[in-house]
Amino acid sequence: QVQVVESGGGLVQAGGSLRLSCVVSGRSFSAYTMGWFRQAPGKEREFVTEIKSDGKTNYYVDSVKGRFTISRANAKNTAYLQMNSLKPEDTAVYYCAAKTRAGIAPYDYWGQGTQVTVSS
Repeated sequence: QVQVVESGGGLVQAGGSLRLSCVVSGRSFSAYTMGWFRQAPGKEREFVTEIKSDGKTNYYVDSVKGRFTISRANAKNTAYLQMNSLKPEDTAVYYCAAKTRAGIAPYDYWGQGTQVTVSS
């Protein structure tokens, strides 16, 4: 079993910043593609961004481009999502996920989510 644990969510005012962390158990973290998703109240889960095992970022959803940055620290088994210039519409539960294959392969392991609330 691979465990994925997010942290760093909370309440922030519009224009502020948060950094989410995602710690993954096991010895294979450096080989995983890591992704961040979010689900706002009453809406479907949305793919936000991902980073491959080689450090290349494949995608940012248009609504977060220029504001969010994904990164990873393989020595710490940790992925990050830096969120700047936050907007009320960024309010959602944010989920971290990992997959063993790059490209269009589905994600294999999921965290429980961390709440991000942005007030106006």
